[in-house]
Amino acid sequence: DDRGIDVVRQQIQDFASTQSFSFGTKSFVKLVLLDESDAMTKDAQFALRRVIEKYTKNTRFALICNHVNKIIPALQSRCTRFRFAPLDPIHVTERLKHVIEAEGLDVPESGLQALVRLSNGDMRKALNILQSTHMASQQITEEAVYLCTGNPLPRDVEQISYWLLNESFAESFKRISEIKMRKGLALVDIVREVTMFVFKIKMPSDVRIHLINDMADIEYRLSFGCNDKLQLGSLIASFTRARSALVAAAGK
Repeated sequence: DDRGIDVVRQQIQDFASTQSFSFGTKSFVKLVLLDESDAMTKDAQFALRRVIEKYTKNTRFALICNHVNKIIPALQSRCTRFRFAPLDPIHVTERLKHVIEAEGLDVPESGLQALVRLSNGDMRKALNILQSTHMASQQITEEAVYLCTGNPLPRDVEQISYWLLNESFAESFKRISEIKMRKGLALVDIVREVTMFVFKIKMPSDVRIHLINDMADIEYRLSFGCNDKLQLGSLIASFTRARSALVAAAGK
């Protein structure tokens, strides 16, 4: 494991402890670049903290991570933090077009937009999805991209949202369960996509706030492995309450 404590104590410490020879007036400073450092174990991070303190005169350390909250405070306090925003969709699209042309791939406009949408500004993620979809399908269509990643299609999200907002509890539960089984969708992905759909539709602010708060709680419980059927029932119940609130607001 390249992210364990042994790597820090052996490879990194051995590299940092050696001196760089220079015939000029100033000695060279070495650079240790650690990518995806948030995947390091806690023990490895504490060991790295001691290495940084000991060899700070001749070595600089750069830690690249996706989730800064997974870096221990002792390490964060010894670093200057630089935050990089997600790439603009225009730039992701331009780069994807360059790769598609260079590789001679068959990607219609709908497939390209799906790649950009699912990447969320992460160029590496966009390229990984492109490669995975190409391995599964010769033509990289919108449907192929969503099927490869396991995300619900936009039309499926609209259909599920329609059921939640219009059908009875029993009918919504039945239909959403069927589409989950038929297309192999995860409830947590459905909740995330429906949440974004709720942001787009018109409804009173107080109703939207309660609905989004309920869905956030459902996603949190799903992350701890709670029962899918119970959480699906909770999702439908939240929309049922929201519908009642919408009817009450319309009657005023």
